[in-house]
Amino acid sequence: MGPLQGIRVLEIEAIGPAPWCGMMLSDMGADVLRVDRPVPAIRLKQAPARFQVTSRGRRAVLADLKSPEGVASVLRLVEKADALIEGMRPGVMERLGLGPEACLKANPRLVYGRMTGWGQEGPLAQAAGHDINYISMTGLLNAIGERERPVPPLNIVGDYGGGGMLLALGVCAALLHARISGRGQVVDTAMVDGVSSLMAPLFGQLAAGVWQEQRRSNLLDGGAPWYGVYRTADGRHMAAGAVEPKFYDNMLAVLGIDAAALPPREERANWPHLRAVLEEKFASRTQVDWVAAFDGVDACVTPVLTLSEALEHPHQKQRDGFLELDGVPQPAPSPRFSATPSQVRKSVWGRGAGGEETLAAWGIPLETIPGIRVSSD
Repeated sequence: MGPLQGIRVLEIEAIGPAPWCGMMLSDMGADVLRVDRPVPAIRLKQAPARFQVTSRGRRAVLADLKSPEGVASVLRLVEKADALIEGMRPGVMERLGLGPEACLKANPRLVYGRMTGWGQEGPLAQAAGHDINYISMTGLLNAIGERERPVPPLNIVGDYGGGGMLLALGVCAALLHARISGRGQVVDTAMVDGVSSLMAPLFGQLAAGVWQEQRRSNLLDGGAPWYGVYRTADGRHMAAGAVEPKFYDNMLAVLGIDAAALPPREERANWPHLRAVLEEKFASRTQVDWVAAFDGVDACVTPVLTLSEALEHPHQKQRDGFLELDGVPQPAPSPRFSATPSQVRKSVWGRGAGGEETLAAWGIPLETIPGIRVSSD
């Protein structure tokens, strides 16, 4: 059941990228036990637990991390775990008595995964923030949007791409090292670092003088007319990514545009005219019409789908790209492994729910750790 089968992960309750990392590790076969606080850290109105997709595949227990009994009980769990992941501000876990020093003393082989926005040190380390703040301070947000203003790309780039995914990769790498060396370590994951890493090609282009810092002035930021989004006659949109000349020529052919009548696309001065021509053509027919026209043509032109439409697209259907868990459609585990296929473990929804089964599997009966309890929520 996944390449991480047999790995035990202790997840300290958090929001955003840390639970997303827990979902990834669980999907890949790890046995993830979440430690919830008796009272939610953030009291926001939320949908029922089964709709919180990033909590899937886990069981949980309740522990008061501000009580000596609760801390001692969590350290008992640490002794049995291969990894711990947490998403607190710097210093919080240390003040609770559950920092890396205490946990690695209890289990020298432990991989201690930390998830923050700004990192463990630096002038902003203690500052509050969310995805939009981290991507704004790394230069990414300034590169996305219309010429007049940046547009936040949801909270996917910082929270999950530069945060949760980097933490999952770091934990897996450190687990491999621990298996070889017998020594654990701290994995310090900061979203500002992860986002900057995702932008590595752009920094190279900037240094080479190729990247222009004015939005919609570059090849892949909507500046080039052959790489952008176009409105159709019915108010929907088509996405064009015809970067290579052969795909560009194929796109023009489907659109009914005479390539010989257009100015060279390599000259940036021609981009406004080329974009105007493409806008007029795409606006002449509906999205459905263009989908049919581009079907089977290598032009890198696709419809802009809604989330609901993506669930039902034939390509996703054939590949089983989505699954339904407790009545909630959601992405299937990714990546895909040929020898050890991932799957979603049976989920027990609710704060502090179902953990007694995991404790038994870890060889720690619930009654032996008084600082831990379970909930029937």
